[in-house]
Amino acid sequence: MPKATPKKKASPKNSPEKHLVIVESPAKAKTIGRFLGKNYTVKASMGHVRDLPSGKLGVDIENAFAPDYVIIKGKKTIIGDLKKAAKGVASVYLATDPDREGEAISWHLKEAAGWTNIPVRRVVFHQITPEAVKEAFENDRDIDMGLVNAQQARRILDRLVGYQLSPLLWRKVQRGLSAGRVQSIALRMVTERDHEISLFIPTEYWSLEATLSAEGTSGTFTPSLYRLAEETTRITLPNHDSVASIQTDLEGAQYTVSKVTRRESHRRPSAPFITSSLQQEAWRRLRFSPRKTMTVAQQLYEGLSVGDEGSVGLITYMRTDSPQVAESAITETREYIANRYGKEYIPAAPRRYTSRSKVAQEAHEAIRPTGVQRDPESMRQFLNRDLFLLYDLVWKRMVASQMSDTLLDSTQLETNATGKSDQTYVFRASGSVVKFPGFRTLYMEALDEQPKETQDTEATDDTERILPDVHKDQPLNCVGLTAGQHFTEPPAHYTEATLIRGLEEKGIGRPSTYAPIISTLTDRHYATREKGRLEITRLGEVVNDQLTGHFPDIMDPDFTANLEERLDDVANGKQEWVPLLADFYTPFAEALERAQEEMPRIRIEEPTDEVCEECDRPMVIKHGRFGQFLSCSGFPDCRNSRPLLQKTGARCPKCANGDLVQRRGKGRTFYGCSTYPACDFTVSQRPLQDPCPECDGLLVAAGRDNAKCTNCVYRGPLPEQEPAAVT
Repeated sequence: MPKATPKKKASPKNSPEKHLVIVESPAKAKTIGRFLGKNYTVKASMGHVRDLPSGKLGVDIENAFAPDYVIIKGKKTIIGDLKKAAKGVASVYLATDPDREGEAISWHLKEAAGWTNIPVRRVVFHQITPEAVKEAFENDRDIDMGLVNAQQARRILDRLVGYQLSPLLWRKVQRGLSAGRVQSIALRMVTERDHEISLFIPTEYWSLEATLSAEGTSGTFTPSLYRLAEETTRITLPNHDSVASIQTDLEGAQYTVSKVTRRESHRRPSAPFITSSLQQEAWRRLRFSPRKTMTVAQQLYEGLSVGDEGSVGLITYMRTDSPQVAESAITETREYIANRYGKEYIPAAPRRYTSRSKVAQEAHEAIRPTGVQRDPESMRQFLNRDLFLLYDLVWKRMVASQMSDTLLDSTQLETNATGKSDQTYVFRASGSVVKFPGFRTLYMEALDEQPKETQDTEATDDTERILPDVHKDQPLNCVGLTAGQHFTEPPAHYTEATLIRGLEEKGIGRPSTYAPIISTLTDRHYATREKGRLEITRLGEVVNDQLTGHFPDIMDPDFTANLEERLDDVANGKQEWVPLLADFYTPFAEALERAQEEMPRIRIEEPTDEVCEECDRPMVIKHGRFGQFLSCSGFPDCRNSRPLLQKTGARCPKCANGDLVQRRGKGRTFYGCSTYPACDFTVSQRPLQDPCPECDGLLVAAGRDNAKCTNCVYRGPLPEQEPAAVT
C-alpha cells in the first residue's frame, strides 16, 4: 500500500515550524536532538507506555481476542507531558526503534495520547548519525499496522500461555514459577541435553602414532594409524589388545611415503554480526551474558560523546537477524582496508551476505560500526571498558568481513608400513601453513566448547602444523610407536552462546527474545550457571516433565517455529492476526482443561547434609517465591527455615569464624560473613579461596583473569578455584 506523504516537506534542520519527536530513551533523545536543531523538541517515552493489565488476563477471548490495554504504572505523567509538548506543533514524529516492538510503541503512543487532529508520522533509522536521521525524516511514513499486529499477536499469545500456565504450575508444583512459548522450548533443550549427558556411556578406543623422521630434514612428525591398505574406512582400535598386536606386528617394519597431497585452501571471513551471533561471540570472548551484551550494545547504538563530534551512535541497531550491509558501508570499509592494510587485503568483488533463515528481516542491516574510520583505538578514550570491548568486537568483525580470504598451503601425507604378517598399515598426517593471512590479520571467530575427542572425528584445524618436505616412495625412519587410550565424551552442556545458536537453528524466538529467555531460566532456578555451563535443576526437570506430558504442542520446537513463521506473515501482511490466535487457542484451551484434572501435584525437596538446629531432623532445599531456601524436613511439625547461602570457600578476615557467602541487597550482589549480624564484614568483589601470597590477606577477583589483595598492594593472576558450595 503506498504511504501517504505530506505535500510540504521541509529539511529537518531548516523547517520554520515546530515539531515534536518522540524516542524511547533520554540518551537517544539527546543524540537526535543535537542533529535536528531548535525547531524540533525531542522527548523520551521511557519505553512502552501501554500494556496488558498485570492483575487479569486482559484479553477478551470471546470477542476476537480484543486486548484491554492500560497505561503502565508511572507512565500517565509521561503521556501528559508528551500531550502538553504536542500543543501548537505542526506534526509529531514517532522515532522509536526500527522493529516490531518499536512500531508497537509508536502506535501505543499515538493511541494513548489521542492524537487525531495533528499529523503523526513514523520515522525509522537503523543508525543514529546525522545522515541517517536526515534521510529518515525525508522519508517519513504512516505507522505500519502489519508490524503492530504481529507484535500484538505475539504479546497476546505470550499472555494466553503465561497467564494460564503459570498459575497451573503454582498449584501443581510451587508458587513463583512461570512458563512461556519460547522459554519452555529453551527449558526442554537444556533438560534433554543434560539427560543425554547423564545417560552417556563412554566408549574406550585407542590410537597409535608413529614418530618418523626423513633424511635431509630436521625434526620429526607424528602421523596416526588411519586404515589398513586394502580398506577405505578408518580402522577401529577398541582396546589395548587390538593396538598391542599391531605394535608387535610392526616391530622392525620399514616406513615409506605412499602419498603426498598438496593444495591451496581458503578460509572465508564470518558475516557481520546479527543479534544472535553477537551474543554468542560476546559470551565466548568476553564472557558477557546476552543481557549484558544487549545493554552495552544499546548504549553504543543510542549515542555517546566522542570528542569534537559530540554525541553520536557508534553502531547500527542491535536487534536484527539480517547480515546484509549497506553499499555505502561496504565501500567505506573496502577503502579503509586498502589504505590500512594494502590492496591485496581486499577481494576483487565486495562480499555480500544473506541470511540462512527463511524469516530474516532483510530490510534490516547487520550490526556494524556507523563509521569505519572510528577505529577502536581512536574511540578508547571515550568508552569505558565494557563499551570498548564490545565496540572493538563489532568493528573488527565488520572490517574482517570485507577482507580477503586466508590462504593456506595444506599438506596430507600418507605413510605405508608393512608388518611381519604382510599386512600393510597406512599412517596419515595433515598440516597447513598460512600462505597469506587475509582477514585473520584482524579477526577470527572463537569456537564453542566441544567434547575433547570422539572416536570418529579427526581434527580439522591443522593450521601451522608443519610437515617435512618429502616425496612419494621416500623411506622414513621410525623413532618409535606410541599407543594412547581414549574415551568418547558426552555432548557438551549448553552455554548461553550455544543455547542461543540452538534456538536460532530451530527457528525459535527472535532477536529481541534471546536475552530475556536465558535470564528467565536462571532467575526461576530452572537452570544454574556452573563455570559458564547451563545445568538443569531438579525444579527445571519437574517443570519440563509436567509441561511436556500435558502440553505437547507448546513444548514442540516445530510447532513453535511454525508459529514464529506465521507471526512473520502477519508482519508482512500475508496473515490476519485474529485467525492465528484462534487456531492456537482452541487446542491449547482443551489441553489446559485436561491438565487441571490430570497433572499430578509434585513437591520438590532436595536433601542436604544440614541438620535442623531446633529438632535435629535433616534440612532440605525448597524453592519459594523468592528463590531457594533451607527448610526442616519435619514441616509442618517444625517450621524452622533459613536462607540458602552460596559459600565462596573463603573465611571472614574480620572475625575468622565465619565463611564468606554470597548475598543480595538493593539490587546488587555482595559477599558477607555468614555469622551476620554478629560480624558485619562485607566486600563487593568475589572472594577467592587462596590467601594473598604476600600477606595471607583476603584475595578478591579483580576482573576476568586477575586477583588483588584487600590488605596489601598485591595484584596477580586469578588462581584456580574449586566449585563453590551451598549451605
